[in-house]
Amino acid sequence: MSRIGRLPIVIPDGVEVKIDNNKRIIEVKGPMGSLNRTMHSKISADIAEGKIIVKRSSDSKEDKSLHGLTRSLINNMVVGVTEGFKKGLIIEGVGYGAMLKDKTLTLQLGYSHSIVYTAPELIDFEVKQKNEIIVKGIKKEQVGQVAAEIRSYKKPEPYKGKGIRYATERIRRKAGKSVVGTGA
Repeated sequence: MSRIGRLPIVIPDGVEVKIDNNKRIIEVKGPMGSLNRTMHSKISADIAEGKIIVKRSSDSKEDKSLHGLTRSLINNMVVGVTEGFKKGLIIEGVGYGAMLKDKTLTLQLGYSHSIVYTAPELIDFEVKQKNEIIVKGIKKEQVGQVAAEIRSYKKPEPYKGKGIRYATERIRRKAGKSVVGTGA
């Protein structure tokens, strides 16, 4: 049995879960919002004693991998509607920065123009100081995707470290050119 798939998901207080195994839809509502997802046809889920138990139809390799995946996705839904997810970005470089107005993020990244990024639905931004951005939301995949899109505007370069990096990312720095001699 899948090690991840067999673990039950505890339903915290204030979270409501509805499972329709006929239509293969699971809906999770909590204090931060609601999410729903369609499950694969070979996977089913049941609620027992305040826990969600994910089951598979056979022991084929595909079913085993779908079992663990579905369990992780449902767990992320439960965590998202209770706590939410966030990802930090740090902007490094002279003159680089970010400003937030409503749900629109304006980035100054050394280009001749500003980059304007509007937050999609279910995503919020928080700008600390001028060089820290926090992407927050209830869908883990969407938070990661938005952070990756923002980072792609100016990836960190290895010589001076300028650009946008994740808060947990370490940039491997390279040595620049060295002058050996003048040859005179």
